[in-house]
Amino acid sequence: MTDYRSLEKLPDTAGYKPGDVLVLVGELFGRGYANGLVEEARRIGMDVIGTTVGRRDSDGTLRPLTAEELAGAEALLGGSIINVPLEAGFDMEQVDGQLSVAEQLKKAKPDEWASISFSPDFIEKARSAGTARMRAALAQVMHQLASRIPSGANVLFAHSMAGGIPRARVFMPLLNRVFKGTGDKFLASEGFWNSDLGRLCDASFNEVTGDTFRYLIEESAALRGRLGAAGGQVRYAAYGYHGTAVLVGGEYRWQSYTPYVQGWAKMRLEDIAAEATGNGVVATVFNCPEIQTNSSALFLGVEISLYPLLSAIRNVAGERAAAPLFERCQAMLKEGETVEHLLERADAYLASPLLAGMLDFATWPHHSTREQMELMLASSAELLGMHADHKQLICAELSRIVFLSTGRLMVHASWKPGAAALWLSHDIIARLLHDELGAGII
Repeated sequence: MTDYRSLEKLPDTAGYKPGDVLVLVGELFGRGYANGLVEEARRIGMDVIGTTVGRRDSDGTLRPLTAEELAGAEALLGGSIINVPLEAGFDMEQVDGQLSVAEQLKKAKPDEWASISFSPDFIEKARSAGTARMRAALAQVMHQLASRIPSGANVLFAHSMAGGIPRARVFMPLLNRVFKGTGDKFLASEGFWNSDLGRLCDASFNEVTGDTFRYLIEESAALRGRLGAAGGQVRYAAYGYHGTAVLVGGEYRWQSYTPYVQGWAKMRLEDIAAEATGNGVVATVFNCPEIQTNSSALFLGVEISLYPLLSAIRNVAGERAAAPLFERCQAMLKEGETVEHLLERADAYLASPLLAGMLDFATWPHHSTREQMELMLASSAELLGMHADHKQLICAELSRIVFLSTGRLMVHASWKPGAAALWLSHDIIARLLHDELGAGII
Protein backbone atom coordinates (compact mmCIF):
# COMPACT_ATOMS: atom_id res chain seq x y z
CA MET A 1 0.00 0.00 0.00
CA THR A 2 1.39 3.39 -1.03
CA ASP A 3 1.46 6.03 1.68
CA TYR A 4 -0.79 9.01 1.09
CA ARG A 5 1.45 11.92 0.15
CA SER A 6 -0.22 15.07 -1.11
CA LEU A 7 1.81 17.68 -2.98
CA GLU A 8 1.82 20.39 -0.34
CA LYS A 9 3.79 23.16 -2.03
CA LEU A 10 4.09 24.30 -5.60
CA PRO A 11 7.02 22.64 -7.36
CA ASP A 12 10.03 24.64 -8.42
CA THR A 13 10.30 25.36 -12.14
CA ALA A 14 11.54 22.21 -13.86
CA GLY A 15 14.85 22.03 -15.70
CA TYR A 16 13.17 21.34 -19.04
CA LYS A 17 14.07 23.88 -21.72
CA PRO A 18 13.33 24.56 -25.39
CA GLY A 19 14.55 21.60 -27.41
CA ASP A 20 13.75 19.09 -24.68
CA VAL A 21 11.05 16.53 -25.44
CA LEU A 22 7.73 15.37 -24.04
CA VAL A 23 6.88 11.88 -25.29
CA LEU A 24 3.20 11.08 -24.80
CA VAL A 25 2.72 7.32 -24.57
CA GLY A 26 -0.95 6.82 -25.25
CA GLU A 27 -2.95 8.55 -27.96
CA LEU A 28 -4.62 11.90 -27.35
CA PHE A 29 -8.39 11.80 -27.88
CA GLY A 30 -10.67 14.80 -27.35
CA ARG A 31 -10.13 16.85 -24.20
CA GLY A 32 -8.85 15.23 -21.04
CA TYR A 33 -6.03 15.06 -18.53
CA ALA A 34 -3.21 14.68 -21.08
CA ASN A 35 -4.15 17.91 -22.86
CA GLY A 36 -2.93 19.89 -19.87
CA LEU A 37 0.42 18.12 -19.91
CA VAL A 38 0.87 18.74 -23.64
CA GLU A 39 -0.13 22.41 -23.35
CA GLU A 40 2.31 23.04 -20.50
CA ALA A 41 5.15 21.29 -22.35
CA ARG A 42 4.52 23.47 -25.39
CA ARG A 43 4.24 26.58 -23.20
CA ILE A 44 7.77 26.12 -21.88
CA GLY A 45 9.18 25.31 -25.32
CA MET A 46 9.44 21.53 -25.26
CA ASP A 47 8.93 19.53 -28.44
CA VAL A 48 6.02 17.10 -28.31
CA ILE A 49 6.19 13.61 -29.79
CA GLY A 50 3.09 11.49 -29.59
CA THR A 51 2.17 7.88 -30.15
CA THR A 52 -0.92 6.08 -31.40
CA VAL A 53 -2.82 3.00 -30.33
CA GLY A 54 -3.39 2.23 -34.02
CA ARG A 55 -6.72 1.16 -35.48
CA ARG A 56 -8.48 -2.15 -36.03
CA ASP A 57 -9.78 -3.06 -39.49
CA SER A 58 -13.16 -4.76 -39.82
CA ASP A 59 -11.45 -8.16 -39.76
CA GLY A 60 -9.75 -7.30 -36.47
CA THR A 61 -6.30 -6.62 -37.90
CA LEU A 62 -4.33 -4.01 -35.97
CA ARG A 63 -2.73 -1.41 -38.26
CA PRO A 64 -0.98 1.99 -38.16
CA LEU A 65 -2.90 5.17 -38.91
CA THR A 66 -3.62 6.04 -42.51
CA ALA A 67 -2.14 9.27 -43.86
CA GLU A 68 -5.45 11.05 -43.26
CA GLU A 69 -5.83 9.64 -39.74
CA LEU A 70 -2.22 10.55 -38.93
CA ALA A 71 -2.69 14.14 -40.11
CA GLY A 72 -5.79 14.51 -37.92
CA ALA A 73 -4.09 12.99 -34.88
CA GLU A 74 -1.02 15.21 -35.27
CA ALA A 75 -3.19 18.31 -35.65
CA LEU A 76 -5.00 17.42 -32.40
CA LEU A 77 -1.72 16.79 -30.60
CA GLY A 78 0.14 19.75 -32.00
CA GLY A 79 3.20 17.60 -32.59
CA SER A 80 4.51 14.65 -34.56
CA ILE A 81 3.33 11.10 -33.92
CA ILE A 82 5.30 7.87 -34.23
CA ASN A 83 2.94 5.73 -36.25
CA VAL A 84 3.50 2.37 -34.55
CA PRO A 85 0.35 0.84 -33.01
CA LEU A 86 0.70 0.81 -29.23
CA GLU A 87 -2.63 -0.81 -28.53
CA ALA A 88 -2.53 -2.26 -25.02
CA GLY A 89 -4.47 -5.25 -23.76
CA PHE A 90 -5.17 -8.76 -24.95
CA ASP A 91 -8.88 -9.04 -25.72
CA MET A 92 -8.22 -9.38 -29.48
CA GLU A 93 -5.38 -11.91 -29.21
CA GLN A 94 -5.79 -15.39 -30.71
CA VAL A 95 -3.66 -18.09 -29.11
CA ASP A 96 -3.38 -21.85 -29.64
CA GLY A 97 -6.00 -21.70 -32.38
CA GLN A 98 -8.67 -20.45 -29.98
CA LEU A 99 -10.93 -17.50 -30.63
CA SER A 100 -9.98 -14.22 -28.95
CA VAL A 101 -11.70 -13.05 -25.78
CA ALA A 102 -13.76 -10.62 -27.86
CA GLU A 103 -14.84 -13.35 -30.27
CA GLN A 104 -15.69 -15.78 -27.48
CA LEU A 105 -17.94 -13.17 -25.90
CA LYS A 106 -19.70 -12.10 -29.09
CA LYS A 107 -22.84 -14.12 -28.39
CA ALA A 108 -22.74 -13.78 -24.61
CA LYS A 109 -25.93 -12.48 -23.02
CA PRO A 110 -25.89 -10.02 -20.13
CA ASP A 111 -28.30 -12.10 -18.04
CA GLU A 112 -25.85 -15.02 -18.24
CA TRP A 113 -22.92 -13.01 -16.87
CA ALA A 114 -22.50 -15.06 -13.68
CA SER A 115 -22.06 -18.35 -15.57
CA ILE A 116 -19.66 -17.20 -18.32
CA SER A 117 -16.22 -18.77 -18.02
CA PHE A 118 -13.05 -19.43 -20.02
CA SER A 119 -10.89 -22.48 -20.57
CA PRO A 120 -8.02 -22.97 -18.09
CA ASP A 121 -4.96 -20.76 -18.70
CA PHE A 122 -6.54 -19.09 -21.75
CA ILE A 123 -6.62 -15.58 -20.28
CA GLU A 124 -3.00 -15.82 -19.17
CA LYS A 125 -1.89 -17.04 -22.62
CA ALA A 126 -3.82 -14.26 -24.33
CA ARG A 127 -2.31 -11.76 -21.92
CA SER A 128 1.21 -13.03 -22.64
CA ALA A 129 0.59 -12.64 -26.37
CA GLY A 130 -0.68 -9.08 -25.86
CA THR A 131 2.32 -8.24 -23.72
CA ALA A 132 4.76 -9.55 -26.34
CA ARG A 133 3.05 -7.49 -29.05
CA MET A 134 3.09 -4.37 -26.89
CA ARG A 135 6.75 -4.74 -25.94
CA ALA A 136 7.75 -5.28 -29.58
CA ALA A 137 5.84 -2.15 -30.60
CA LEU A 138 7.46 -0.13 -27.81
CA ALA A 139 10.88 -1.31 -28.98
CA GLN A 140 10.07 0.06 -32.45
CA VAL A 141 8.98 3.36 -30.93
CA MET A 142 12.22 3.63 -28.96
CA HIS A 143 14.23 2.91 -32.12
CA GLN A 144 12.53 5.83 -33.87
CA LEU A 145 12.87 8.10 -30.85
CA ALA A 146 16.62 7.49 -30.80
CA SER A 147 16.94 9.37 -34.09
CA ARG A 148 14.41 12.09 -33.21
CA ILE A 149 15.62 13.14 -29.76
CA PRO A 150 18.76 15.33 -29.75
CA SER A 151 21.77 13.96 -27.89
CA GLY A 152 21.78 15.19 -24.31
CA ALA A 153 18.18 16.41 -24.37
CA ASN A 154 15.97 16.10 -21.32
CA VAL A 155 12.95 13.87 -21.88
CA LEU A 156 9.66 13.43 -20.04
CA PHE A 157 7.87 10.20 -20.89
CA ALA A 158 4.20 10.66 -20.00
CA HIS A 159 2.16 7.48 -19.62
CA SER A 160 -1.51 8.15 -20.31
CA MET A 161 -2.80 4.63 -20.96
CA ALA A 162 -5.82 3.65 -18.91
CA GLY A 163 -8.97 1.57 -19.03
CA GLY A 164 -9.08 -1.89 -20.50
CA ILE A 165 -12.75 -2.87 -20.71
CA PRO A 166 -12.73 -5.84 -23.14
CA ARG A 167 -14.37 -5.09 -26.48
CA ALA A 168 -17.53 -7.14 -26.19
CA ARG A 169 -21.12 -5.92 -26.13
CA VAL A 170 -21.94 -7.94 -23.04
CA PHE A 171 -19.98 -5.54 -20.84
CA MET A 172 -21.80 -2.24 -21.40
CA PRO A 173 -25.21 -3.26 -20.04
CA LEU A 174 -23.47 -4.94 -17.09
CA LEU A 175 -21.25 -1.98 -16.34
CA ASN A 176 -24.21 0.37 -16.67
CA ARG A 177 -25.86 -1.68 -13.91
CA VAL A 178 -22.68 -1.60 -11.79
CA PHE A 179 -22.09 2.15 -12.17
CA LYS A 180 -25.60 3.49 -12.74
CA GLY A 181 -28.02 0.83 -11.53
CA THR A 182 -30.67 1.42 -8.88
CA GLY A 183 -33.62 -0.64 -7.73
CA ASP A 184 -33.95 -3.89 -9.66
CA LYS A 185 -31.17 -2.79 -12.02
CA PHE A 186 -28.61 -2.44 -9.24
CA LEU A 187 -25.67 -4.84 -9.63
CA ALA A 188 -23.26 -4.92 -6.69
CA SER A 189 -19.74 -4.27 -7.90
CA GLU A 190 -18.30 -6.93 -5.59
CA GLY A 191 -20.50 -9.67 -7.04
CA PHE A 192 -19.55 -8.72 -10.58
CA TRP A 193 -15.86 -8.35 -9.69
CA ASN A 194 -15.71 -11.85 -8.23
CA SER A 195 -17.17 -13.47 -11.36
CA ASP A 196 -15.10 -14.77 -14.28
CA LEU A 197 -16.05 -11.66 -16.27
CA GLY A 198 -14.94 -9.49 -13.36
CA ARG A 199 -11.64 -11.33 -13.12
CA LEU A 200 -11.18 -10.84 -16.86
CA CYS A 201 -11.73 -7.08 -16.41
CA ASP A 202 -9.26 -7.07 -13.53
CA ALA A 203 -6.57 -8.74 -15.66
CA SER A 204 -7.28 -6.39 -18.55
CA PHE A 205 -7.21 -3.26 -16.38
CA ASN A 206 -3.92 -4.37 -14.82
CA GLU A 207 -2.37 -4.93 -18.23
CA VAL A 208 -3.57 -1.69 -19.84
CA THR A 209 -3.47 0.71 -16.92
CA GLY A 210 -0.58 -0.64 -14.87
CA ASP A 211 1.78 -3.01 -16.62
CA THR A 212 2.23 -0.85 -19.70
CA PHE A 213 4.08 1.61 -17.44
CA ARG A 214 6.57 -1.14 -16.59
CA TYR A 215 6.99 -2.04 -20.26
CA LEU A 216 7.63 1.62 -21.10
CA ILE A 217 10.30 2.00 -18.41
CA GLU A 218 12.03 -1.25 -19.37
CA GLU A 219 11.89 -0.86 -23.15
CA SER A 220 13.28 2.68 -22.93
CA ALA A 221 16.24 1.65 -20.74
CA ALA A 222 18.82 1.76 -23.56
CA LEU A 223 17.61 5.15 -24.78
CA ARG A 224 17.58 6.42 -21.21
CA GLY A 225 21.16 5.29 -20.81
CA ARG A 226 22.35 6.98 -24.01
CA LEU A 227 20.65 10.26 -23.16
CA GLY A 228 22.00 10.16 -19.63
CA ALA A 229 25.55 9.51 -20.84
CA ALA A 230 25.28 12.70 -22.91
CA GLY A 231 24.05 14.75 -19.95
CA GLY A 232 20.30 14.47 -20.48
CA GLN A 233 17.78 13.75 -17.75
CA VAL A 234 14.93 11.28 -18.33
CA ARG A 235 11.77 11.36 -16.26
CA TYR A 236 8.59 9.28 -16.27
CA ALA A 237 5.13 10.47 -15.21
CA ALA A 238 1.88 8.52 -15.15
CA TYR A 239 -1.74 9.46 -14.50
CA GLY A 240 -3.15 7.80 -11.42
CA TYR A 241 -6.31 7.99 -9.36
CA HIS A 242 -6.52 7.08 -5.68
CA GLY A 243 -9.13 9.44 -4.33
CA THR A 244 -8.75 13.19 -3.82
CA ALA A 245 -8.82 15.63 -0.93
CA VAL A 246 -11.66 18.12 -1.38
CA LEU A 247 -13.37 20.64 0.89
CA VAL A 248 -16.09 18.96 2.92
CA GLY A 249 -17.63 20.86 5.82
CA GLY A 250 -14.95 23.53 5.50
CA GLU A 251 -11.95 21.18 5.75
CA TYR A 252 -10.02 19.13 3.24
CA ARG A 253 -11.04 15.49 3.39
CA TRP A 254 -9.83 12.55 1.35
CA GLN A 255 -12.70 10.96 -0.55
CA SER A 256 -13.14 8.71 -3.55
CA TYR A 257 -15.61 7.77 -6.23
CA THR A 258 -17.18 4.38 -5.49
CA PRO A 259 -17.21 1.78 -7.01
CA TYR A 260 -13.86 2.45 -8.69
CA VAL A 261 -13.01 -1.10 -9.74
CA GLN A 262 -10.04 0.15 -11.76
CA GLY A 263 -8.48 1.12 -8.44
CA TRP A 264 -6.52 -2.10 -8.07
CA ALA A 265 -4.84 -1.43 -11.41
CA LYS A 266 -4.08 2.15 -10.35
CA MET A 267 -2.38 0.82 -7.20
CA ARG A 268 -0.40 -1.56 -9.39
CA LEU A 269 0.71 1.52 -11.33
CA GLU A 270 1.94 3.06 -8.06
CA ASP A 271 3.83 -0.13 -7.17
CA ILE A 272 5.58 -0.12 -10.55
CA ALA A 273 6.64 3.50 -10.03
CA ALA A 274 7.93 2.67 -6.54
CA GLU A 275 9.93 -0.28 -7.89
CA ALA A 276 11.44 1.88 -10.64
CA THR A 277 12.26 4.62 -8.11
CA GLY A 278 14.03 2.04 -5.97
CA ASN A 279 16.13 1.14 -9.02
CA GLY A 280 17.23 4.73 -9.56
CA VAL A 281 14.70 5.69 -12.23
CA VAL A 282 12.77 8.93 -11.64
CA ALA A 283 9.20 7.70 -12.12
CA THR A 284 6.12 9.22 -10.51
CA VAL A 285 2.42 8.48 -10.51
CA PHE A 286 0.39 11.66 -10.09
CA ASN A 287 -2.99 10.90 -8.57
CA CYS A 288 -5.25 13.54 -10.07
CA PRO A 289 -8.67 14.83 -9.02
CA GLU A 290 -11.82 13.57 -10.62
CA ILE A 291 -12.91 15.24 -13.86
CA GLN A 292 -15.75 14.69 -16.29
CA THR A 293 -14.80 13.63 -19.80
CA ASN A 294 -16.38 11.53 -22.53
CA SER A 295 -14.59 8.47 -21.13
CA SER A 296 -15.79 9.15 -17.57
CA ALA A 297 -19.45 9.53 -18.56
CA LEU A 298 -20.03 5.90 -17.52
CA PHE A 299 -19.20 6.85 -13.93
CA LEU A 300 -22.20 9.02 -13.15
CA GLY A 301 -21.58 10.73 -9.82
CA VAL A 302 -17.82 11.02 -10.23
CA GLU A 303 -18.37 14.70 -11.01
CA ILE A 304 -19.88 15.56 -7.61
CA SER A 305 -16.49 16.02 -5.95
CA LEU A 306 -15.56 18.56 -8.64
CA TYR A 307 -17.95 21.21 -7.31
CA PRO A 308 -16.01 21.91 -4.07
CA LEU A 309 -13.09 23.10 -6.20
CA LEU A 310 -15.04 26.34 -6.52
CA SER A 311 -14.90 26.81 -2.76
CA ALA A 312 -11.19 25.92 -2.66
CA ILE A 313 -10.39 28.51 -5.33
CA ARG A 314 -12.43 31.20 -3.57
CA ASN A 315 -10.86 30.43 -0.19
CA VAL A 316 -7.30 30.64 -1.53
CA ALA A 317 -7.56 33.23 -4.30
CA GLY A 318 -10.14 35.42 -2.58
CA GLU A 319 -13.63 36.56 -3.52
CA ARG A 320 -12.49 39.19 -6.02
CA ALA A 321 -10.13 36.94 -7.97
CA ALA A 322 -12.63 34.07 -8.05
CA ALA A 323 -15.58 36.30 -9.03
CA PRO A 324 -15.28 35.86 -12.84
CA LEU A 325 -15.28 32.06 -12.46
CA PHE A 326 -18.29 32.17 -10.12
CA GLU A 327 -20.11 34.44 -12.56
CA ARG A 328 -19.50 32.02 -15.45
CA CYS A 329 -20.79 29.17 -13.32
CA GLN A 330 -23.83 31.12 -12.15
CA ALA A 331 -24.73 31.85 -15.78
CA MET A 332 -24.96 28.09 -16.42
CA LEU A 333 -27.67 27.55 -13.80
CA LYS A 334 -31.43 27.73 -14.15
CA GLU A 335 -33.22 30.86 -13.10
CA GLY A 336 -33.70 30.74 -9.34
CA GLU A 337 -30.74 28.44 -8.70
CA THR A 338 -27.47 29.68 -7.21
CA VAL A 339 -23.89 28.47 -7.05
CA GLU A 340 -24.10 28.65 -3.25
CA HIS A 341 -27.06 26.28 -3.19
CA LEU A 342 -25.28 23.91 -5.57
CA LEU A 343 -22.21 23.89 -3.29
CA GLU A 344 -24.39 23.25 -0.24
CA ARG A 345 -25.99 20.23 -1.90
CA ALA A 346 -22.65 18.81 -3.08
CA ASP A 347 -21.29 19.22 0.45
CA ALA A 348 -24.35 17.47 1.91
CA TYR A 349 -23.67 14.44 -0.28
CA LEU A 350 -19.94 14.33 0.46
CA ALA A 351 -20.60 14.64 4.20
CA SER A 352 -23.31 11.96 4.24
CA PRO A 353 -22.94 9.30 6.96
CA LEU A 354 -23.63 6.72 4.23
CA LEU A 355 -20.18 7.43 2.83
CA ALA A 356 -18.35 7.24 6.15
CA GLY A 357 -17.32 3.62 5.64
CA MET A 358 -15.84 4.51 2.27
CA LEU A 359 -13.51 7.19 3.63
CA ASP A 360 -10.90 4.67 4.80
CA PHE A 361 -7.79 5.17 2.69
CA ALA A 362 -6.20 1.90 3.87
CA THR A 363 -9.02 -0.27 2.47
CA TRP A 364 -9.48 1.54 -0.87
CA PRO A 365 -10.92 0.80 -3.42
CA HIS A 366 -14.34 0.13 -1.98
CA HIS A 367 -17.24 -1.76 -3.46
CA SER A 368 -20.71 -0.30 -3.83
CA THR A 369 -23.79 -0.70 -1.68
CA ARG A 370 -27.34 -0.21 -2.90
CA GLU A 371 -27.94 2.70 -0.49
CA GLN A 372 -24.72 4.48 -1.44
CA MET A 373 -25.40 4.14 -5.16
CA GLU A 374 -28.95 5.42 -4.82
CA LEU A 375 -27.77 8.43 -2.83
CA MET A 376 -24.90 9.19 -5.25
CA LEU A 377 -27.00 8.90 -8.40
CA ALA A 378 -29.86 10.95 -6.92
CA SER A 379 -27.38 13.64 -5.82
CA SER A 380 -25.76 13.67 -9.24
CA ALA A 381 -29.14 14.04 -10.93
CA GLU A 382 -30.13 16.84 -8.53
CA LEU A 383 -26.95 18.82 -9.21
CA LEU A 384 -27.09 18.32 -12.96
CA GLY A 385 -30.76 19.29 -12.86
CA MET A 386 -29.84 22.73 -11.54
CA HIS A 387 -28.25 23.59 -14.89
CA ALA A 388 -30.08 25.43 -17.65
CA ASP A 389 -28.46 23.39 -20.42
CA HIS A 390 -26.93 19.93 -19.96
CA LYS A 391 -24.45 20.77 -22.70
CA GLN A 392 -23.13 23.69 -20.63
CA LEU A 393 -22.11 22.27 -17.26
CA ILE A 394 -20.17 23.70 -14.36
CA CYS A 395 -18.31 20.42 -13.98
CA ALA A 396 -17.05 20.78 -17.57
CA GLU A 397 -15.65 24.22 -16.73
CA LEU A 398 -14.03 22.85 -13.58
CA SER A 399 -12.68 19.83 -15.47
CA ARG A 400 -10.86 22.18 -17.83
CA ILE A 401 -9.28 23.94 -14.86
CA VAL A 402 -8.22 20.61 -13.36
CA PHE A 403 -6.55 19.17 -16.44
CA LEU A 404 -4.72 22.42 -17.23
CA SER A 405 -3.58 22.75 -13.61
CA THR A 406 -2.51 19.13 -13.16
CA GLY A 407 -0.62 19.28 -16.45
CA ARG A 408 1.35 22.26 -15.20
CA LEU A 409 1.99 20.65 -11.81
CA MET A 410 3.03 17.32 -13.32
CA VAL A 411 5.54 18.78 -15.76
CA HIS A 412 7.35 20.71 -13.04
CA ALA A 413 6.98 18.23 -10.19
CA SER A 414 8.27 15.40 -12.41
CA TRP A 415 11.73 17.01 -12.46
CA LYS A 416 12.35 16.43 -8.74
CA PRO A 417 9.27 14.65 -7.40
CA GLY A 418 10.53 13.31 -4.09
CA ALA A 419 8.11 10.38 -4.14
CA ALA A 420 6.91 7.62 -6.45
CA ALA A 421 3.26 8.64 -5.95
CA LEU A 422 1.92 12.13 -5.33
CA TRP A 423 -1.65 13.37 -4.87
CA LEU A 424 -2.68 16.56 -6.64
CA SER A 425 -5.65 17.62 -4.56
CA HIS A 426 -7.93 20.65 -4.72
CA ASP A 427 -5.81 22.68 -2.30
CA ILE A 428 -2.66 22.60 -4.46
CA ILE A 429 -4.70 23.39 -7.58
CA ALA A 430 -6.24 26.39 -5.82
CA ARG A 431 -2.77 27.52 -4.74
CA LEU A 432 -1.47 27.24 -8.31
CA LEU A 433 -4.37 29.32 -9.59
CA HIS A 434 -3.78 31.92 -6.89
CA ASP A 435 -0.08 32.20 -7.69
CA GLU A 436 -0.58 32.18 -11.46
CA LEU A 437 -3.82 34.13 -11.69
CA GLY A 438 -4.28 35.38 -15.23
CA ALA A 439 -2.05 32.67 -16.70
CA GLY A 440 -4.91 31.39 -18.84
CA ILE A 441 -6.24 28.66 -16.58
CA ILE A 442 -9.19 30.46 -15.00
